[in-house]
Amino acid sequence: MTITVDSSRLSLVREESTYLAIRTSQGGRTVYTTRIPLADLSVVLTIPDPAKPDPDNRKVDIAHAKGFGQYLADNPRWVAPALLIRDTGGCRFEPISEDGSVGYLTVPWSIGGIGRLITIDGQHRILGVHLEKKRITDEVSRIDREIHRANEAKKAKLEQDREALIGRMQRLKDEFVGIDIYVEPDGVSGQQMFVDVADNAKGISGAVRARFDTSRIANRTLSDIVVHPLFLGKVDLERDRMTLTNRNLMGAKHVADITRAVIAGPGGRVSKKVESLTDNEVIESVRGFLDVISIAFTALAEITEEDVDNYDPSLSEKKKKKNEPPAPPTKAMRLRESSLLGSVGMLRVLGGVYRNLKEDGAEDGDIQEFFKRLDRHMTAPVTEDSIWRTTDANEDFEPNASAPIMRQQNVVHLTKVITDWYKKAPAAI
Repeated sequence: MTITVDSSRLSLVREESTYLAIRTSQGGRTVYTTRIPLADLSVVLTIPDPAKPDPDNRKVDIAHAKGFGQYLADNPRWVAPALLIRDTGGCRFEPISEDGSVGYLTVPWSIGGIGRLITIDGQHRILGVHLEKKRITDEVSRIDREIHRANEAKKAKLEQDREALIGRMQRLKDEFVGIDIYVEPDGVSGQQMFVDVADNAKGISGAVRARFDTSRIANRTLSDIVVHPLFLGKVDLERDRMTLTNRNLMGAKHVADITRAVIAGPGGRVSKKVESLTDNEVIESVRGFLDVISIAFTALAEITEEDVDNYDPSLSEKKKKKNEPPAPPTKAMRLRESSLLGSVGMLRVLGGVYRNLKEDGAEDGDIQEFFKRLDRHMTAPVTEDSIWRTTDANEDFEPNASAPIMRQQNVVHLTKVITDWYKKAPAAI
């Protein structure tokens, strides 16, 4: 008997993978730019261990890594930047273009390969993909065990789930992510590369994230909410902190925080049910709240009517001529100095109260009248004989505070206290 073996069918022992790459230079180093399947990340790159940080990198946060894996699973239109990797000398490049810039790049595997690649930036993406692959594999194995003892109805559901999981695994094989590989054999220089990348990365502010992160409904509806008369021209779209010289009422992140309070309650945790609301439903609810508070509270009514030109940031930034008086502060700036309403925390609490009362069947007009009764008690800092220190709200305010304590339990508690006042108010209101 004759047996013919096609050796090309045998994988044999492999300790490296080859990809098409472009060779360029940066900072005096050779850089290979390529794209590899997501499923290959944990093959050619070391899987970060949260319990044992890489000496050349920072400790990895497993929750953040799982979040990226979940992001991949939930978002077919995902996007992620290229990973930055250091080649310690194990890569081989074979040019195929006349100028030598395009060729085959052979990289060693993370286990078994010689001269492994080291991650400069991208640990959480690597671990996230690995955990997602493992989750899918474990789930398929569980279904395979259950499917043999399931009844016909359950078996059909299990087979459907199995196909969906296989589809997710196939996505990890079919979709690619970019990798920039820097040739740097020296370990000390390699550590400096990590520091340089971290130092030069500009973090994204909450305000900018709120404007552009459309995956969350509170952010997605932002552009329609900031045109409300109370906010129009008075929201800082770049910065989160309201310093003494910031002429705005609040930042874009704060608007999103208030939106969450109105649609999800004082804790601000947006459930799947809340996320299922249409954009128009959210916009209508938040605008209703803004209408109520901009009428009920005198200081907010004045800000609503104030000339938007007063909020021009250049008024606080431009150099003044000699003897020229500074631009007068905006009403929002004065509000932060004299009223609890200048605290985004207090507005979040009121947003939660509004939501609670609406769920209990209260009409906007009735809530507006209730808030009007609170108006004269919004003076800041709070005094020892104010309703914020002589009622159950006392545990949510420090002495002489200009804002409530913003711990989660305090926000929830204060919202409940004020909500209860709607039916049974203290004598002072």
